[in-house]
Amino acid sequence: MACRKIVIIGPESTGKSTLCEGLAAHYLTTWVPEYAREYMLSHGTQYNYDDLSTIARGQLALEDAARERPSDSVIFIDTDLYVMKVWSEYVFGQCEAWILQEIAGRHYDGYLLCRADLPWVKDELREYPDLATREKLFHIYRDLLINQSVPWAEVGGSADERLTNAIAAVERLLH
Repeated sequence: MACRKIVIIGPESTGKSTLCEGLAAHYLTTWVPEYAREYMLSHGTQYNYDDLSTIARGQLALEDAARERPSDSVIFIDTDLYVMKVWSEYVFGQCEAWILQEIAGRHYDGYLLCRADLPWVKDELREYPDLATREKLFHIYRDLLINQSVPWAEVGGSADERLTNAIAAVERLLH
């Protein structure tokens, strides 16, 4: 049986990494961290358009490595190239063509879109503390998911509710 891939996306500080970790623990499987965090912690928070291409390639490398684990029937992916598309277009007004081609060519089994209903938590990498911006980004992600064919679900609520809601959504997506 092929490994099923569920991607968790949404604005910053919406619990994506925590949700991936919780889902992986629940399903006794692997999760793919967000490469951008690793990259920016190593290279600093001042980034340019070309850095986003490097980050996108790093994200794909992590994802591809996780997919090669034959023991995992499902993996959870903290962000994908839709996130890179939104980030590129939101900050720089453009997105590299190869990212769009990869989006079209990659297959996922489902998406979970995290609502911006958790309190924003400051860390050294986050840029948008205001709720209005995070809600605007949420709607951009939502529009992307509406206009593609892979099944998806919104998840929200407190951290505990979010995990419970996400498990229920994953069950619907996988069955």
